Amino acid sequence: MSSRRTSWVLLAYRLPRDPSTPRSALWRKLRRLGAVQVLDGLAALPLDARNREQLEWLADEVLESGGEATIWVGELASAAQERELAARMAEAVAAEYRVLIADASAARSERAGRRRRTLARLRRELRRIRARDYFPPPERELAQRAIEELAVLVEEPVG
Repeated sequence: MSSRRTSWVLLAYRLPRDPSTPRSALWRKLRRLGAVQVLDGLAALPLDARNREQLEWLADEVLESGGEATIWVGELASAAQERELAARMAEAVAAEYRVLIADASAARSERAGRRRRTLARLRRELRRIRARDYFPPPERELAQRAIEELAVLVEEPVG
């Protein structure tokens, strides 16, 4: 990570334990955005207009579910804390990239039609992961390469 400090948008929230559906839905949506759970009831994303808007929408959903929510913008007090948070976010997406790499490798031995469908699915999944990859790990390029190599195999002429 560079020496440039990151500003963060944070969602502080509290939801009633029952029913659990709003809590589960919020957790899934935060995960889909790539947010890191700093503490119970506190999620963070690097600050940009899209992330701020997404967390504002989630805050509205928390309020509609009878909970409490506040949006905060700020910086971590130390560069070490910031590196730790960025590393947690990078490791989460690195694990997802490793699954893609393994799936692309396994697809090489599939039948042609199934391999084509797998390639389409892996390309969609790669786009979804990249959308929440704020601190790209080395696995990002490895996953991209694995999918490109699978694409060459799928798209080469039979014969």
